[in-house]
Amino acid sequence: MRVLITGGYGFIGSHVADRYFKEGYDVFILDDLSTGQKENITFKHKGYILSVEDSKCEEIFRAYHFDVVVHLAAQVSVSKSLINPKRDTEINAVGLVNILSLSQKYHAGKFIFASSAAVYGMNEQIPLQESDLCNPISPYGISKWLGESYCEKWRELYSYESVVLRFSNVYGPRQSDKGEGGVISIFLDRALEGENLEIFGDGEQTRDFIYVGDVADAIYRVANSHLNGIYNLSTNSEISINELVDLMKELHGEMEVTYGSAKDGDIYRSSLCNEKLVNALDWSPMYSMRRGLEQTYEWMEDKKIKQKTENASLSPKKFSGFYKKFQPYIENGLVFFLIAWLTLTNQVSVLNIADFSLFYIMIIGVIYGNRQSIIAVCLSIGLLIFEKLLEGREIISLTYDTSFLFQVALFLSMGLIVGYSIERKNNLIKKQKSLLDDQESRYSFLNDMHTELREVKKELQLRILNTGDGLGKMHYLLKELDTLDSEKIYVNSISVLQKMLKAKSVSIYKFSNDKSSLRLVTHLNSFELPTTLNVHEEDYVQQVIGKQNIFVNKKLLPQTPLMAACLSDGEEKLALITIDGIDFEHISLYHENLFKIVTEIIETALIKAKRFQELTEDDRFVSQTSVLIEHIFEEILKAKKVAFSKYQVPYLLLEVLADEESFISYANEISKEIEETDYIGASKDHGLFVLLSNTTKQAGQHVLSRLSEKGIVWKLVEGEL
Repeated sequence: MRVLITGGYGFIGSHVADRYFKEGYDVFILDDLSTGQKENITFKHKGYILSVEDSKCEEIFRAYHFDVVVHLAAQVSVSKSLINPKRDTEINAVGLVNILSLSQKYHAGKFIFASSAAVYGMNEQIPLQESDLCNPISPYGISKWLGESYCEKWRELYSYESVVLRFSNVYGPRQSDKGEGGVISIFLDRALEGENLEIFGDGEQTRDFIYVGDVADAIYRVANSHLNGIYNLSTNSEISINELVDLMKELHGEMEVTYGSAKDGDIYRSSLCNEKLVNALDWSPMYSMRRGLEQTYEWMEDKKIKQKTENASLSPKKFSGFYKKFQPYIENGLVFFLIAWLTLTNQVSVLNIADFSLFYIMIIGVIYGNRQSIIAVCLSIGLLIFEKLLEGREIISLTYDTSFLFQVALFLSMGLIVGYSIERKNNLIKKQKSLLDDQESRYSFLNDMHTELREVKKELQLRILNTGDGLGKMHYLLKELDTLDSEKIYVNSISVLQKMLKAKSVSIYKFSNDKSSLRLVTHLNSFELPTTLNVHEEDYVQQVIGKQNIFVNKKLLPQTPLMAACLSDGEEKLALITIDGIDFEHISLYHENLFKIVTEIIETALIKAKRFQELTEDDRFVSQTSVLIEHIFEEILKAKKVAFSKYQVPYLLLEVLADEESFISYANEISKEIEETDYIGASKDHGLFVLLSNTTKQAGQHVLSRLSEKGIVWKLVEGEL
């Protein structure tokens, strides 16, 4: 089973991931590392460095079916939400909607949303129950409350079930001790550093602390239950900050404690009632406050020891980083001192001094750009002035010296021209590098997805090979689907389905652009089937599309295939596969499951080919037309010839006589007359080829007549003569 955990590299998310991994789940993590750390996860998993509001998240849902989605990713700082409520909303509200929508769209299993006690606001009628009024006082609380509303609305609109867990104050190992990290982690960090503990207020304010291990356990149990709705996740208890400090003293020893004025808007008492979750889930927190503190304290001690060891090894690197930062200034200064020494010790003539300075300005500008070239100009002018003063000249007199002014102008011109040119070049390089990095990032992401899809396919292959039909030929057959040409996938799928399911009749239909009809692409022994299906007229087609599952003709309805499966890319319908003519002994639940597995592999191959064609669309078609370029058209024609030789699937290949002027107009007219499964290709001499799929001359007569009526001259090159 698969679980997707957003924010899985963070404090709570990493513990939840640990629990699911120990239970045998395949763990997938989505995190932008804004607060999380990869070091928190030490087991094998699949991780994606993405923000939850990123559109690329859809690629992950397309590639995998998740049994559980745990949405923990969030902006958790109340103060940051007050400073930048827009960013808080983007992450907490927009991010939630994105992941929730994708989970519903791709039929993920249980959806679990991590909310917060912040939705209750200043309500101190404790312990707070799920039915109590919500009145958040910060943008953070508002965004969490809004997220709960979306989950509820998705239940109403799409019948998509979700569980909302309102966390109380979570603490434990891996919690940050910076900024608005939990009070426990902050206090323990200060204690280990020998600093005073600062309490705002009198210390009698209370909180409902729950250990992160109990939170992870509850989330796992919820995923394996039939619960839905909103639940408080807490210990249903109160402990004051003073009592908390006393427990810490028992662990660490005496600590200095100072008291300051209370923070504005700080809630004095807080506790959540957990009876609803305890009764519904048969769960209760296992960690006492003392035991949880001991676990957290031990982790903090180990963390401090590791930090000291790492800091000792980083000292040389810090010096290296300091030198690299100031390297341009240091090297600029060294070259200038060399020029100054040559000048002041009379190592060169007066004429060569100007040459050396110009060379110095040019070299520095070329290497380091505009800023250093301006510094070099200023230093060179300063050296020139100093040299003139040594000769007994006065500064005022230099303003009338045309030779001096000419040299200054020469230095300035050289510095500005070289500096500007190099700066412009560097900016262009940075811009191109930025574009390249963006494309490389996109390529890397798609390549990772492609690699993972291949792994999934191999895994499915191995599963099939390990069944009773585990013949070596099955591996070879599935290899036939390893292509980026959709036409080859359609043709090769026929032999795969025939040999694996012993089907005497196989048909593959492709959906029209408006999804209202299907056109027969290729088939085996299906001559009696219609070449076009109307979605609204075929009950089994509507059934297989609506249920997003395979159709089995258990009632043996006439004019209906034995099995059918719809291939989809998310909500987009791609094709319909039907099989018939299976021997009675092969009609079983095993073959039903086998058909489902094989069609899933074909679906994965088609999606991969579709992605490739989308990315290379500009390289497939003649500019501003729907005409395929020559070598692409030839590959499709080869696939049609293979289908004809193997399965007698007919096709017609027409050559249209066109010149350069009529090329585009003819292409546009032809595209109006042909089906989505037909193709137009270019020839070397500006001519056109038209490939009519699964068509005999008699069946395609209306198309041929329409072309002739429009004055398009054609001749039959291949097909039924």
